Amino acid sequence: MAKAEIWLIRNYWDFQFPHPVLPNVEFVGGLHCKPAKPLPKEIEEFVQSSGENGVVVFSLGSMVSNMSEERANVIATALAQIPQKVLWRFDGNKPDTLGLNTQLYKWIPQNDLLGHPKTRAFITHGGANGVYEAIYHGIPMVGVPLFADQPDNIAHMKAKGAAVSLDFNTMSSTDLLNALKTVINDPLYKENAMKLSRIHHDQPVKPLDRAVFWIEFVMRHKGAKHLRVAARDLTWFQYHSLDVIGLLLACVATVIFIITKCLFCVWKFVRTGKKGKRD
Repeated sequence: MAKAEIWLIRNYWDFQFPHPVLPNVEFVGGLHCKPAKPLPKEIEEFVQSSGENGVVVFSLGSMVSNMSEERANVIATALAQIPQKVLWRFDGNKPDTLGLNTQLYKWIPQNDLLGHPKTRAFITHGGANGVYEAIYHGIPMVGVPLFADQPDNIAHMKAKGAAVSLDFNTMSSTDLLNALKTVINDPLYKENAMKLSRIHHDQPVKPLDRAVFWIEFVMRHKGAKHLRVAARDLTWFQYHSLDVIGLLLACVATVIFIITKCLFCVWKFVRTGKKGKRD
């Protein structure tokens, strides 16, 4: 990995905080995002039935399609209390507390739903793909991170005022209900989400085109070693400047030794002089 010619990082300054980067690092966050396509007829009819209240999209990603019965009922109880219709990607047994406003799907066209004008909020585990689709379409989020990079992703969105974060294992129905009411009814969350969306769209080159350019750049030039930092070619003791530290410590030790030796000689000379006077 240290020998990589170029690094394509799946975030951008709409998501990331300012920090210095090396020349062979390029941000391509949202390269998979695209304008929303028309929804399948069944889903479109359900979305349209929401009226002015709109819909909430809920997905914990492809890796978590099921959950414990207790957690499912906690979530379903909260969803049943909001005026919006809910499209929930869920592949388990139907929760006992599921409301009439909530429809379960084994699969949903997530990007197309987030780009629909009736979508009001997105309940997400905080995966990079979902977060960037929400940024692309300007949708505020309720984050329920589970593992890996997800807590950090949601922390970024929370810091930028576009999300509320909850703990999946400890949240109550009231916690989820209040979080949804906050991101849907407080206009600041929608404004912040739209601000991130405008930043994302305001780029001279689209992320996917930028990724393609840099891949082809490395191919054309048979590498990009001129962009790699020299630290990658240093040994571990050089990288941590242990040789320099060792030299400095040796110099300091030598000075201390000389000073100590001089002081000892002076002390010995003074002691010898006092002893001669007594004799």
